[in-house]
Amino acid sequence: MRNRYLDLLRAVATVRVVVYHLTGWTTLTVVLPAMSVMFALAGSLMAASLDRFGVWAVERRIRRLLPSLWVIAAIAVATMLATGTSAPSAMLLLWGFPLDTPEATGWWMQGLSHTWYLRDFLWMVLLSPLALPLYRRFPVPVVLAPFAALLAITLSGATVPPVAQSLALYGGAWLLGFAHHDGHLERIGRKRLLGIAAALAVPAAAWVLTHPGPRGYDLNDIPLGNALWSAAFILVVLGCVRPRVRGHRLLTVLNARALTIYLWHVPVIVAVTQWGERHDLPLQGWVGIGWRTAVVVLLLGVVIAAVGWVEDLAAGRRATLLPGRRIPVPVSPAPAPAPAAPSPVSSLR
Repeated sequence: MRNRYLDLLRAVATVRVVVYHLTGWTTLTVVLPAMSVMFALAGSLMAASLDRFGVWAVERRIRRLLPSLWVIAAIAVATMLATGTSAPSAMLLLWGFPLDTPEATGWWMQGLSHTWYLRDFLWMVLLSPLALPLYRRFPVPVVLAPFAALLAITLSGATVPPVAQSLALYGGAWLLGFAHHDGHLERIGRKRLLGIAAALAVPAAAWVLTHPGPRGYDLNDIPLGNALWSAAFILVVLGCVRPRVRGHRLLTVLNARALTIYLWHVPVIVAVTQWGERHDLPLQGWVGIGWRTAVVVLLLGVVIAAVGWVEDLAAGRRATLLPGRRIPVPVSPAPAPAPAAPSPVSSLR
C-alpha cells in the first residue's frame, strides 16, 4: 500500500527544486532542503525493496532510473556531436551508466548541470545492499559516519572526488531513510526526536551564519551546514509528522513523472531564460518570474506528454499520456436467463 505522505513529500520537494532553479531564492534551501529529503525518501524505499526482492532490488531501481536519463542524454549527445562542441570520447559513454560525471559541453554544460543527482543516486543504490545490513547491526555509528567524514573534509580543507563529497553530504539522509523504513524513528519518540533535531539545527544554523557562501546563506554552498540542517529537517518530517494524506490526481502525476520533471526542468529553464535575454524581456521581479514560470510550466507539460511515458515502461506500468486516469473496465452483458423447464403437470396434458 502506497504511503501518500511520502508521495506528498516527494511532490513538494520536486516542485521546490523547480522553483529554486527558476527563481534562485536562497531561502528555499533553508525552508525545504529538497535534495536531502529526496535522498531520504529514496533510502526508505530502497530499504523496502531490498527487504522484498533482495539484491535484485538494485537491478529494479537502476532499471527505473536509466531509461529516462537515456532519452535526454541521446538528445544532448547527438546535439553536442552535431554542433562540434564535443568529439566522440569514452567520457560520453558515462551517459549510459553515470558512475562518474558524464561529459557535457557547450549549451548542455548548463542544461545538464543538475544530473549529478543521478550519479549520486546510482552510487547509493549500488552501495545499499552492503550499507543496509551494516546499518541494522550498528545503526548509530553507521548513520554518524557520513557526517563525521563531511566534518573531516570540511575542517581539513581536503579536496576529494565529487562522488565522495556527495556521499558524505547526502549519505546521512539516505541512512535516515533506512531508519524511517525500519521504524527506528517512530520508536525513538517525538519528544526525543525533536530534541535531537534541535541539537543538529542549532550548530547547523551557527555554522551557516558564520560561513556564508558566494550566494550568502544558500545551503548548497555550505555542505556541513546543509547536512546538519537537512538531518534535523528529515527527523521532523519523517519521524514527528505523520498526517493522513488523501490521494489526488495532481499528487499521482507529480510522483509518476518526478524523474522526467527533474531531468528536463533545467534545460527548459535555461532555454526560456536565454530566449528572454535575447528579446530584452524582464527576468527578475514578479513580472519576470511570472512569465517565465508560465512558459516553463507549459513546456514541461509538453515534455511530460512527449517522453514521460518512458517512466511508465521503466516501472513496468502501462504507458499513459497522463497518469492517474481510471481506465474503465468493460462490463459484459448479463447472460439471458435459461428457458424454464416445463412442469410435470403441463407435460402430462
